[in-house]
Amino acid sequence: MSYLALKHLHVTCVVLSGLGFCLRGWWMLTESPMRQHRLTRIVPHIVDSLLLGSALTMAWLSGQYPFVNGWLTAKFFGLLAYILLGMMALKRGRTLAIRRRYFGLALLAYVYIVSVALTRSPLVFL
Repeated sequence: MSYLALKHLHVTCVVLSGLGFCLRGWWMLTESPMRQHRLTRIVPHIVDSLLLGSALTMAWLSGQYPFVNGWLTAKFFGLLAYILLGMMALKRGRTLAIRRRYFGLALLAYVYIVSVALTRSPLVFL
């Protein structure tokens, strides 16, 4: 698979992952039974696995790695924050108010990751 095809797969998965997170967040906020649907629990893992796999393959093909390139390091830590905040928002937050806060913070982390990817700078908000 060419680098350009990998990049298109990666960007598509970024969009699908973000939209899926927003939809699951909406269902969490409205306490919809759809958040317990089997596809709701399976599809995000498939999309996120393709997303991670394409990212790792692109890093390997391009020779750009986290902890070597500052912007990739920022994306890596942004991803860790997004995962942890998203977990608290969708599963582990004890009250709806706490889950709302974590959901908002997870969305900010997502926006940060995308901004870093587009600008290739970890200082996108400065």
